[in-house]
Amino acid sequence: MTQETIGPVLGRIPSGVFILTAKIESGSETGMLASWVQQASFDPPAVTVAVNKKRYLNSALTEGTCVVLNLLGESNKKMLGHFGAGFEPDEPAFEGLNTEKSPAGLTILKDGLGWLEGQITSSVDAGDHVIYVVQLSTAGANDSLESDKPFVHIRKNGFNY
Repeated sequence: MTQETIGPVLGRIPSGVFILTAKIESGSETGMLASWVQQASFDPPAVTVAVNKKRYLNSALTEGTCVVLNLLGESNKKMLGHFGAGFEPDEPAFEGLNTEKSPAGLTILKDGLGWLEGQITSSVDAGDHVIYVVQLSTAGANDSLESDKPFVHIRKNGFNY
């Protein structure tokens, strides 16, 4: 099998679009676009999140770290431009956005569909990404959860974003 045969099929696997928020070593907060998020467990409720190894955020995502996953809706496509390129350490990631704080003090995007908060319980090396297991502890939904559709990302090729 080659990239030419695997890529077109692999890229058609749909994935939701999220903004992951977490604190970094300096104590400041950042956000990154995450499209490889998948429910992993019913009991306890958990998801997996894949993060490219090139992201500096990996050094802060250790066991016990609290994170928030903000679920974006189709009406939130503008946030792709805001979060798509990523942020340098200590660069303000949420400037100009409508936000509030989660119970653990992390940023929630009030214009998204909703959010999930939890702690990283483990991670596994997965080639060019690290997969984190996040055990969920709390969540919140915005008014648009029932009326807006989740933003789903489908790629043309399974070997790049």
